[in-house]
Amino acid sequence: MTAELAAALPAVVAVLALGLWAVSTVGMKVRAIDAANSAAIAAARGEDPQAVAAAYLPDGASVSVSTDDTVARAAVAAPVRPLGPLTPPMTITADAAAPMEPGLPQ
Repeated sequence: MTAELAAALPAVVAVLALGLWAVSTVGMKVRAIDAANSAAIAAARGEDPQAVAAAYLPDGASVSVSTDDTVARAAVAAPVRPLGPLTPPMTITADAAAPMEPGLPQ
């Protein structure tokens, strides 16, 4: 029994690490989507989209916003390392759009 456990333990640890990595990555994706949605809505209302999105994102993330006469668009890019320095860095991105509020100065 001990030999079988010793042989299977690395596989169990690898599956656990992969699961933690996936949960952490999906959590950051949700945060990036929330940040992009909030930034797009803030830009459509004439507010500061950077300040609104900053509450959702880690340090080093970027938010870019573009507007035209009818739509405000926000794109978020957040560099993450889901398991810290043990994994390579990756960039999570999200995009959102919101209709411009009527009556705002151009």
